[in-house]
Order: sequence, then C-alpha cells, then structure tokens
Amino acid sequence: MNQSYDRRLRTDLDALRAAGTYKTLRHLTTPMAAEVTMEEAGRVIVLSSNNYLGLADDPRVVQAGIDGLHKYGAGTASVRFICGTFDIHRQLEEKIASFLGTQAALTYVSCWTANEGLIPTVAVAGTAIVSDELNHASIIDGCRLASQAQRLRYKHSDMADLEAKLASLPPDMTKFIISDGVFSMEGDLAKLPQIVALAKRYNGVVVVDDSHGTGVMGKTGRGTIEHYGLTGQIDIVTGTLGKALGGAAGGFVAASNSLIDTLIQKSRTQLFSNALPPTVACSALAAIEQLETHPELLDKQRENVAYFRAGLRALGYKPLEGESAIIPIIVGETAFAIKMSESLLKEGVFVTGFGYPVVPEGSARIRVQMSAALQRAELDQALAAFDKVGNELGLLQANIRT
Repeated sequence: MNQSYDRRLRTDLDALRAAGTYKTLRHLTTPMAAEVTMEEAGRVIVLSSNNYLGLADDPRVVQAGIDGLHKYGAGTASVRFICGTFDIHRQLEEKIASFLGTQAALTYVSCWTANEGLIPTVAVAGTAIVSDELNHASIIDGCRLASQAQRLRYKHSDMADLEAKLASLPPDMTKFIISDGVFSMEGDLAKLPQIVALAKRYNGVVVVDDSHGTGVMGKTGRGTIEHYGLTGQIDIVTGTLGKALGGAAGGFVAASNSLIDTLIQKSRTQLFSNALPPTVACSALAAIEQLETHPELLDKQRENVAYFRAGLRALGYKPLEGESAIIPIIVGETAFAIKMSESLLKEGVFVTGFGYPVVPEGSARIRVQMSAALQRAELDQALAAFDKVGNELGLLQANIRT
C-alpha cells in the first residue's frame, strides 16, 4: 500500500482515539437475544439492538432460514433478471405487499440499497425532492444520486417550512416528499397526516422509509402508516427486514404495480446486485408470519418501553419524548457518550453512544432500543446500571440541577 497514504490514515485514527470518539466493534459469540455473550465483556443485557420483537433467534424464524438453505442453496450467483429469481422471493414480496396494504413489493439486499435504487430512478429531470433534514443517511445518499432532480430540504418535521418549499416549486411539477416514519436518532414520528394533506395540495408523491416503524408501530405492527390510520394513502414505502422482521438483512420497496415494475426495469441497485439470500428471504417471511399470529409480542414490547421510560425518569434522566421503541438520552459531547456506553458495558449493559457526525455536535446521546425479548428482571438490572453510571459520571446530578 502507498505508505504515505497509510500514515495519513493512521494519524487520523490516532486523532479519533485521542479525542475519545473512536468506535470499537464488539464481538458476539451467541445469537442476538435479550442477553448475549460478548468477547470483550462476557454476558451482557442488550439495549442497543433493533431486534424489537425478539425474533432474531426465534426458533421458527431460524428453522425457516435453515430449511431455505437446504432447499435453495446459497443463492443464484447472479442478479435476478439474468439467472432467474427464486419463488421464495416472490412469496416474500407478495407477503410484504399484503402486510403493508400495497399492490406490490420488491426486495433488495438492504434498505440502504432500496433507497438508493428507488430515489434516483423516480426523481428524474423535471421533478423535485423535498426531504426532511433528519432523514436517514441512506435517503440522503439516494437524494444525492438523483442529480437531475431539484433537491430541497425542510426543517425537521416543520410543516410550515415543508409547505413553503412545496409552494416555491411549479404547481404541475411532480414533488417527492421523503421522510422517515420513525426518526432513528430522535425516536419521534413523522407528521404523516399533515404530509399527506400537503402532498394532495401540491402534487406530491409521499415516500416513507418506515424501517424503525415496520413491525413496531400501529395496532398490528404494520408501521407508522397504520399508527396514523393512513394505510393505502402513502404512495411509496421503503423498509428493512434487518430490524423487527427477523433481524438478518434485506430491504424492500412497497408501492403500486407500475412503480415496482419500473424499479425492476431501471433500478440500478436491483439490476446490478444479487437477490436477497434465500435463507434471509425464508426467515423474513417466517418473521412476518410470527408477528401476524402472535400480536402479544407487540403488547410486551410496548409494556417494556413504558416501564423503562418511567424507570429512567424516576432516576433523574430526561429521555426525549416519543411513541416509538427508541429512547434517546441526550448527554452532550461525543466523547462523553462513548465513555458512558463503555461504563455501562462494564456494568453488563450493552447500549451505544452516538455522536457527531451521526448527530449534530453537542447533542450526543445514549440510544436505548427496547425489545419484547427483555424480561422485567433484565430491565431492572439495566436501570440499576444506569443509576450507578449516571451518578458516577455526574450526569444525574446535572439533570437534577437543571
């Protein structure tokens, strides 16, 4: 390797270490569950996973993946339109469409590639994108790829700013209004009813990435759209199979037949990528079926969210308000958030500290994510760790003073 370039990389990494913002990978030796064994810390309680329904190690979900490997092998070794597509992909896509109340769906290897495949395909010259400023990085990168479209950002969940941006564009121009359903760093929900109303007024096409809502929000876990009673009123939904719905990998776009067919014809991340591994397709299908037949998973998950939020407040923490499974605790600087997460890990609680550039400078946070797999004793143990660490680091005293 070019030695001068390698020295530059090492210098940059050393600077991250000196600043206390260097990210360390943790290595698990057991399946993702309420508790895992970690090489660096032993047995720990997990509060940092998107395994919202506890399905990542569900025996039926795991067995479905094993059966899929035996039936289909590892994959087709090429892209779908060249080497064919397994029938399990069609079954999963039909299930996703039925689950979300759309005409059709198309799977991708991740929601990142779904967003990057969707946005530049539809947002072409003569159209506009109006995107929430706190949208996920995959949406931001997808918008960057849509270089022929006019691109605007509106202030986070500011409907007056969104309307001003829409009103500034030609009335007959197609305008793609893009938003997360649940904002992953804030834990708050998009104002979808107002967004839908503005779209009708200004010739908008509403695109919602509901990765943190699908399987979690809504009466039956069908997401933020169901939560608001808007099933059938959102033009395009993207999401992941790597969080609540099995936890392995994969993403999707769900929309009209014509939109999905257009993606099959033109979406670059679909045309030039292998299909979702059949093992993942099989386990994701089983995960959706588990959610449909076991609604009590949602009840347990929501009980855990309410219990842990109340417990944090009783200790003196001030988590951001929200209705989702995400409970962010703002702690200030990135180095402090990482230090706090390391201290919690020493107490047997695995939770991640997030800072710049994931979130703005000065708003670093500990992000708790609540799973149905967690039992009350584990929640109490985690709260005891938060009590101890918060006092040791002076965070709770500071909160109490303010």
